Amino acid sequence: MVHTIALAGISFGQNMVGIILRPYETYRRITREGTGWELVYIAGLLGLYFATATLIKNPSFRPFLLTRQFVVLASATGCTYCTVVGLMAAIGRLLKSQGKLRGLALGWAYSLFPTLVWFWITSLLYVLIPPPRTTSFLGIAFSIVYLLFSATILFWKIILSYLTVRFALRFDLKKIALTGAVVLPIMIVYSIGMYRLGIFRIPFL
Repeated sequence: MVHTIALAGISFGQNMVGIILRPYETYRRITREGTGWELVYIAGLLGLYFATATLIKNPSFRPFLLTRQFVVLASATGCTYCTVVGLMAAIGRLLKSQGKLRGLALGWAYSLFPTLVWFWITSLLYVLIPPPRTTSFLGIAFSIVYLLFSATILFWKIILSYLTVRFALRFDLKKIALTGAVVLPIMIVYSIGMYRLGIFRIPFL
């Protein structure tokens, strides 16, 4: 057991570097050779972020409120993850996918890393440069840099999402486009629901 977990940790570290430097080759390996234990490390990273975000949003130490906020964030993210994976798995069955659920679950879990980076940096900037930001030259320059950073992260996220469907479900471009056309509207409605419930202003996808 310990040996298996340790090997999964090594694979997780290699994959985290790989999805930055060599996403195509790395995703092919993740969806074919990845193990469920890697999800434990991804969940650990997400849990660390939720704990940090909870402390930032609730600086006063109130154990009940902190615990409640953490549980809400973690539960909502887990629900979102299962919803997306479930939708794509259902589409895969309808379109006669030859892929496996494990590869799909791992691929989408790794695609959460760009989202995690964006939220972590945004939370850090919230502490270092709290709003409101000015309309001075530095304020405008910061906004431009932040928008470029966000666009880069979004592009990275799109690439990893594409590779998840490409390798986990073994779809061609036509089926990938069809999958996106089905999943995207559903997730937009889902995200609006999360926003109205006050859980996420920006969905953790």
